Amino acid sequence: MSSGYEWLEVESLDLEAQGVAHRADGKVVFIEGALPGERVQVQVARKKNQWEQGQVSAIERESSQRVRPGCPHFGLHAGACGGCKMQHLHPAAQVAVKQRVLEDNLWHLAKVKPGRMLRPIEGPAWGYRDRARLSMRHVAKKGQVLIGFHERKSRYVADMTVCPVLPPRVSAMLLPLRALVGSMDQRDRLPQIELAAGDGVTALVLRHLEPLSAADLGRLREFGAAHAVQWWLQPQGPESVHRLDEAGPVLAYRLPEFGVTMPFKPTDFTQVNPHINRVLVARALGLLEPQPDERVIDWFCGLGNFTLPLATRARSVLGIEGSEGLVERARANARANGLAAKTSFAARNLFEIDAAGLRALGDAQRWLVDPPREGAFALAKAVADLQQAGGWQGPARIVYVSCNPATLARDAGLLVHQGGYRCALAGVVNMFPHTAHVESIAVFDRA
Repeated sequence: MSSGYEWLEVESLDLEAQGVAHRADGKVVFIEGALPGERVQVQVARKKNQWEQGQVSAIERESSQRVRPGCPHFGLHAGACGGCKMQHLHPAAQVAVKQRVLEDNLWHLAKVKPGRMLRPIEGPAWGYRDRARLSMRHVAKKGQVLIGFHERKSRYVADMTVCPVLPPRVSAMLLPLRALVGSMDQRDRLPQIELAAGDGVTALVLRHLEPLSAADLGRLREFGAAHAVQWWLQPQGPESVHRLDEAGPVLAYRLPEFGVTMPFKPTDFTQVNPHINRVLVARALGLLEPQPDERVIDWFCGLGNFTLPLATRARSVLGIEGSEGLVERARANARANGLAAKTSFAARNLFEIDAAGLRALGDAQRWLVDPPREGAFALAKAVADLQQAGGWQGPARIVYVSCNPATLARDAGLLVHQGGYRCALAGVVNMFPHTAHVESIAVFDRA
């Protein structure tokens, strides 16, 4: 490392929650641990022709939004946990930064300016994370097992004793889990534990590279009984996941406003933050405004997180996903909730859908689009192609839920500049407090 003694004015945060500043010669400097409005010096770790990167080494003027991190394992030092990046910034300021990121992406990448910014969707800043994948490592030289997220910019497992973003009951379980794994015969062949909490059920998925002994299975059962944990085992890929014991409650979450219960497996995709998900579903449906006589399409429907609530409001809903297996799971959830008559499902490769495939699915008055990080480029392009060809009328309104502001901006550019839509509304969803992850929602109306 080299030191840069020039005092720098921090202008903004980037997508990795690094402070962004410029040297006197115009060179960009990315600074870990620095906040907008601060005057800092930086310890430079990497130098390129156009930019430098390092971490803050001194602060002359501190931001009024700087706060004491809520976790003892947060920091810039070697060994610090890399699970969170923004604990030194007040939670309200984190949301403001994420909204700025959303607006900047929409404008600079797509020249799209929403008609109005929505009030951010916020929830608890701590204890919110019902989903997490924790790495494990038995360190023989230290005679202990480490369980947690990876260290900052490292493949090593952080030495975590608590984690305030996990539910308190799970954070309190970290040290007992370390003791459990340390006592197991296969402790050197257990790379990870995955947390998946539902309403009243805490499930832990143990990845094991070798068959577990009878003694190890007994230890898991004893721990599960003592800590109210439902154990699942994963000997190979995600498809191999199965419950240790069949007895016990089903893993599920409820959307009480719509009278819907969603069973799921611990390796299924469900939102990390259940508090925000409940608000997000209600907000998305409120913005979409489905009418009792309308047909709606839910693109990237997953297990039916939006499909089933939509079916309680619209005449009918078509949920579309990429695999037959996932589609069948969504059908089963619709049947279990008494919504089979108002829902239908189809398997399509949504990353390859074209204008002909889109037209074949029939008209719908409203769309809900909730893609993965890759976005919905093929779908947006198909809309643009049909609009330019003429003779096709798309939905009156599209609500797009995004977990990547860059791909949202790319798709918004197609919808607005070629697809015949205007971006009426947009706003951030603080699904992951203390991280740089930006979830958002945007509303497109047919122009």
